[in-house]
Amino acid sequence: MESNAAMPDSSYRKERGPQFWRVARQACQLAGAVDVSFFFLFHILGSPILAWVNVISVSMYVAAYYALGRQQNRLAIRLIWTEVIVHSALGTVLIGWGSGFHYYLLMFIPALFVTMPLRSAALSLVGLWGYYVGLDILMWFIAPIQPISSGALLGVHLFNLSIVFAMFSYLSFYYLSMVLSAQRKLRRLATIDPLTGLFNRSHGSELAEKEIGRFQREGHPVSFMLLDVDHFKLINDRYGHEMGDRVLAKIGQLILAQLRTQDLVARWGGEEFLIILPTTSIDSALSSAERVRDALCSYDWKAIDGVAMDVTISVGVSEFCEGDDIASVIRRADQALYRSKAGGRNRVEQEEVLEQ
Repeated sequence: MESNAAMPDSSYRKERGPQFWRVARQACQLAGAVDVSFFFLFHILGSPILAWVNVISVSMYVAAYYALGRQQNRLAIRLIWTEVIVHSALGTVLIGWGSGFHYYLLMFIPALFVTMPLRSAALSLVGLWGYYVGLDILMWFIAPIQPISSGALLGVHLFNLSIVFAMFSYLSFYYLSMVLSAQRKLRRLATIDPLTGLFNRSHGSELAEKEIGRFQREGHPVSFMLLDVDHFKLINDRYGHEMGDRVLAKIGQLILAQLRTQDLVARWGGEEFLIILPTTSIDSALSSAERVRDALCSYDWKAIDGVAMDVTISVGVSEFCEGDDIASVIRRADQALYRSKAGGRNRVEQEEVLEQ
């Protein structure tokens, strides 16, 4: 695996995702505001060294903020790391472990695994643990250099604890949002055809099974349309596969425009589409099929790329019956589609159902 050191900054940014870097910029703003508050707080408490340390801290967060805006993400991460590590140590050594400055080091635990490859994050985590424990042990053997009153120390402790609690809550919300977003993307990839934006074949089959189940429970009719683009290979050969893809995407849009919101459309194959029509009898399905066919015939295909072309479809229609399953009802629609092709294309054919 390529290390971070060998990875260009643009790739580093791309790999982490833009949302993470937006959150990092917001964290810089929040941390800078906290350090401004500390500047005044420590002046009031009579600790000028820590007060002016916060001026440096604010400058570092401002620099990190602008570095992130310029996509100089490595520089920004180094600035943030340096500020927190040095600031937490200075605060602890100057006014004591009870100040709670060491809590800020814990903020790096989740951030490590977002900003680094797993191996580097694990090594950095061990180093962070060693630093934290070392700081803890050190304060067992030395007294604070610039102690403050116990009441003031409690106030600083509660302030630091509250800030860390708020930032952990914010990061938790971010990670939850990131997980939910990834789940939505995965669900979309699992159900949607990326070219047309319609359902893919797998999800189309699931939807068909659900409609069949509803038919069996409630008795509502459900019809199917199997639609195929006529001479689609010629379109690809003559105008190129990119144009063919654009034609398929437009066909998907035209189909949706002619149907009801409850009707379901899936890309069934290369240039083949399955349309599921809930609560629709065969006669109504034939009307819908003709409406779709007419829409494709009347569309000005020059609007795509200024190329005049004829795009037509052949359609087979079937209705689900008692004793059917998804394979049999789609097979009858496919047979009707075949008759449409054999009959000259650009037409709609109905299934042939044998009398019982």
